[in-house]
Amino acid sequence: MEKPACFFILLTILSFSSTTICSLFNKATDQESLIAFKSAIISDPHDILTKNWSANASICSWIGVSCSLNQQRVTALSLSGFGLRGTIPPAIGNLTFLASLDLSYNNFTGFIPNELSNLSRLELLDLRVNRLTGEIPSFGNSLKLRILNLWNNSLGGKIPCGIFNLSGIEEVHLGDNNLQGGLPKDMCSGISRLSGLYLSWNLLSGQIPFDIYKCSELIGLSLSFNHFNGSLPSSTGWLNKLQRLFVGVNSLQGGVPSSLRNLSHLRVLSMPGVSLTEQIPSFIFNMSSLELINFANNSLSGSLPLYHNLPNLEVLYLHSNMLTGKLVEKIWDFKRLWKLSLSYNKFTGEIPKSFGNLTMLNFLYLDHNNFTGELPSELGNLNLVEMEVQKNGLSGPIPLPIFNMSTIATLFLSFNNFSGQLPSTFGLSLPNLRGLYLVDNKLSGIIPSSINNASSLTKLDMGENSFTGSIPNLGNLRLLEKLYLGWNNLTGEYPNKELGFLSSLTSCRHLQRIILSNNQLDGLLPASVGNFSDSLWHFEASRCGITGSIPAEIGNLTNLVKLYLSRNELTGFIPGTVGRLKGLAMIYLSYNKLQGLIPGDLCFLSKLGDIYLSHNKLQGPIPECFSELKSVKELYLDSNKLESYVPSNLWNLNDLVLLNLSTNNLSGSFPSGIEKFKVLLKLDLSYNKFSGDVPSKIDKAVSLDYLSLAHNKFQGSIPQSIGNLQSLVFLDLSFNSFSGFIPKSLEGLIYLDHFNVSYNKLKGKIPTGGNFANFTADSFLKNDGLCGQTRFKVPHCGKGVNVVSLMKYIVPSFISVIIVVIVILMLIRRQKWTKELPNIEISVVNPWRGSSYMELVRATDGFNGSNELGSGGTGSVFIGTLYDGLTVAIKVFKLQSEKISRSFDTEVEVLKAIRHRNLIKVIGCCHNQDFRALVLEYMPNGSLDKWLYSHNLFLDLLQRLNIVVDVALALEYLHLGHTFPIVHCDLKPSNVLLDKDMTAHVGDFGLAKLLGEGELMAQTRTLGTIGYMAPEYGAQGIVSTSGDIYSFGIMLLEICTRKKPTDERFGDEISLKSWVSISLQANRISEIVDPNLLGKEDQNFSAKKQCLSSMLCLAMECLATSPSDRISINEVVFKVEKIRITFLANNS
Repeated sequence: MEKPACFFILLTILSFSSTTICSLFNKATDQESLIAFKSAIISDPHDILTKNWSANASICSWIGVSCSLNQQRVTALSLSGFGLRGTIPPAIGNLTFLASLDLSYNNFTGFIPNELSNLSRLELLDLRVNRLTGEIPSFGNSLKLRILNLWNNSLGGKIPCGIFNLSGIEEVHLGDNNLQGGLPKDMCSGISRLSGLYLSWNLLSGQIPFDIYKCSELIGLSLSFNHFNGSLPSSTGWLNKLQRLFVGVNSLQGGVPSSLRNLSHLRVLSMPGVSLTEQIPSFIFNMSSLELINFANNSLSGSLPLYHNLPNLEVLYLHSNMLTGKLVEKIWDFKRLWKLSLSYNKFTGEIPKSFGNLTMLNFLYLDHNNFTGELPSELGNLNLVEMEVQKNGLSGPIPLPIFNMSTIATLFLSFNNFSGQLPSTFGLSLPNLRGLYLVDNKLSGIIPSSINNASSLTKLDMGENSFTGSIPNLGNLRLLEKLYLGWNNLTGEYPNKELGFLSSLTSCRHLQRIILSNNQLDGLLPASVGNFSDSLWHFEASRCGITGSIPAEIGNLTNLVKLYLSRNELTGFIPGTVGRLKGLAMIYLSYNKLQGLIPGDLCFLSKLGDIYLSHNKLQGPIPECFSELKSVKELYLDSNKLESYVPSNLWNLNDLVLLNLSTNNLSGSFPSGIEKFKVLLKLDLSYNKFSGDVPSKIDKAVSLDYLSLAHNKFQGSIPQSIGNLQSLVFLDLSFNSFSGFIPKSLEGLIYLDHFNVSYNKLKGKIPTGGNFANFTADSFLKNDGLCGQTRFKVPHCGKGVNVVSLMKYIVPSFISVIIVVIVILMLIRRQKWTKELPNIEISVVNPWRGSSYMELVRATDGFNGSNELGSGGTGSVFIGTLYDGLTVAIKVFKLQSEKISRSFDTEVEVLKAIRHRNLIKVIGCCHNQDFRALVLEYMPNGSLDKWLYSHNLFLDLLQRLNIVVDVALALEYLHLGHTFPIVHCDLKPSNVLLDKDMTAHVGDFGLAKLLGEGELMAQTRTLGTIGYMAPEYGAQGIVSTSGDIYSFGIMLLEICTRKKPTDERFGDEISLKSWVSISLQANRISEIVDPNLLGKEDQNFSAKKQCLSSMLCLAMECLATSPSDRISINEVVFKVEKIRITFLANNS
């Protein structure tokens, strides 16, 4: 008996030992698997595994690990939301007791290991919200898997059929991946326990299987955002337990199956974007279990039903359809409704007041409809968080209760017809308001300062209304991101003072956009704009009447992308600090009064796409470095005073779309690289001094639709290749020296709408095909060699006598005869005239426009003294307004002496012969026996003399330098611009007048002399003004162009010193000239120049001193005693322009 007993005991010991050894071995296998898992982790941001998964501790104590009580085997691994990054190793498949694996909300990448199919005990696999790729493993049907959640990864391929063979599966979450293919027709045959199938946001296609009804336990079905086609099977209505149905954004057709009325437990019905048409089925509004209805983004029409049975409805989405009709008051009694969206439909009528009874409503969207009437004040009783009613026809005042909704966060009221004023308490009861949108209404009054109490505001859009008054301090809106106040009637705090509200915005450290355009702020930009938020990328204040200069501190806004300051009254230089705005893509400074050079610092802005500097007073050349701005698409430098050649490398900007260099003083040839401009739409070089031929390669700029070369010096023939520019709409080649024929190829430009070749030297027949049938004679003026149809007002084309040549002989003879006859008749009539009719013209010497005596009487209110601008020895000047509204200056001559009569005749004779931007423009004249007057362009800023000696006016150095350049250009034109020189004889500050832009115009030609061709000097008995006359003029009456140079030199001294040559300090012993000469030799010009121009504390003192010294030295060259030793006008112009360019370069 002992032996069997011992044997039994020995067998028991061996069995226990074997079990213990196996248990230890399997536990070691689990540990190795977990260590392999840990090794595959490349980032553990919270050090969870690093600190907790220690080899010295039992794996069952490791964080996220659960073990069975008996065998101490790993049964669950839960590491959700730890931010782990790495791959899932195959060794995880060795955790054979694993029932739950949750690695959700991490950053796992790579494939899902196939070894997971070995985990026969696995019931939950949750890998959602990772970055897994590849295909889903083919899980074997031996798995006990109940929940499979792979949502929000990047998995591809087809859904494995094995998933639909997992007999115990209850929930499948595969949404938000890249899965393709269709669903098996028998998908529900082996998964009778499935309660949730979620496949939205994939690339699945094909039809939804009819046998879907066999998944009879389904509670949730989500197939939205795929490519399913066909119709939603009627069998869906047999899923009696279904509570949530999502099938939106597919290619389904066939509408809403009527069988859905049987789904008595349905709580969510979501069918947006599935091409639903016609009316919403009425049974939908009687499905009492529904909590959410979403039929948005369809083409549903008709009106809403009058009755419903939806006591549980919480969310109703019907936006973006074609629903019509009025919203009936009694339908809106949804007691649990908290979200209502009816936007983007065609609803009409008033917004029901019964909306105020929807006590649970938090979100109301009625925008983009045709609602009219007033906004119900009852809405203010709700606890709304968001309300959007923009883009309707609502009117009347905004109800006060709306501004007392303490819960409101977003309020969209834009694009309606709301009127009235904002309440004075506005902002006091809006602690949660983040977005206020009132754009494009008819609101008026001031913006209450109490808005500062709405301290949560991030978006404030109040533009396009009629708000008045000053902009309040908004510094308390610390979270503000966007401020839009443009297109109102707002003003600055004080005219011509700093705009203080801008300084207050420096407290808004999240500010990204400021839009103030189209207000009358009439103030200065404060230096504090440089302290705006680092996040500011859009600053817009065009058409605001802003004066002063652009603060250099603007360069601190290093993240600025868009800068709009066009159409203001800005002066001074463009600050070089703009070169620090490295992100700037658009700069709009057009229509200001900016001066100086275009700063080369702009070339540091590699992202610049739009440069608009037009209509300023910028000078000097276009910077060479502009060729480095490879991103530029639109470049507008027109209407400035730019000069010199266009840099050749500018034409390397191949991506230019719009280029406008017009109305400058640029010269050189047509761009040689035109063939590179493949995307150029507009090229305007008009009103410059370009010359040479237009290249035949111009047709390589294939996108051109606008080409203007007018008012230049181009010559040669018009290229035939222009006819290949098929997109051309506008072509202006007028006022050049083109010769040859008008190319017939232009008939093929089917879009050509504007065509002008006037004032050239063209010849031959004018084409008649294509759009030439629509052009008039105005397109072909002053081309003596053209012929064609009568409507073009040119001779007929034909053989035989050259009519044009013949007319050259006939017309002058004919005109001469007519003139002789007219003169004889005038003399006869003059003998018969009496002095009793001073108000009737004997003749109108009118090379410009007719101006009768009575018109001038009415224009000046009978030459009333209140309209007198000034008077002198030859007469008086009056301001007046002609019949057509034109304001003019009328110079009325005294006729007591023959000398004054001759002065009038001389002035008329001279002014008929000249036209230049720096000479006074004559509009007309009137001449009868007892009355003579000139009608002149009105100069609102008066004379240079007034600006130099008035106590309340001041010209800075650059303004004076610009005036000097203008006067020099005027003299250059008088002396060299004609076949015969014109000598002014009386150049002085009182005869230099300034227009509204402070451009100088030389006037008063009463003493001028027209020298004969080749004549260099003449004699006269009529003297100019003492102090300004050249020595030979005063002593001998010798008139020459050198005399004008002397007068120019005296005036130059006067401009620099603010001392008249007749000042009491000057006499026989010392003159203005010798006084300046002595100081120049002693290098003491600081003692003689106008102290307002040069102070040692001035910025750029040395640049100003150098400029003044150069001007005074030039004056000395003009004041040589001998006429032959004086500098010529060509040299004067060259030197003053060089002085200006040097000053601008040193002063910028």
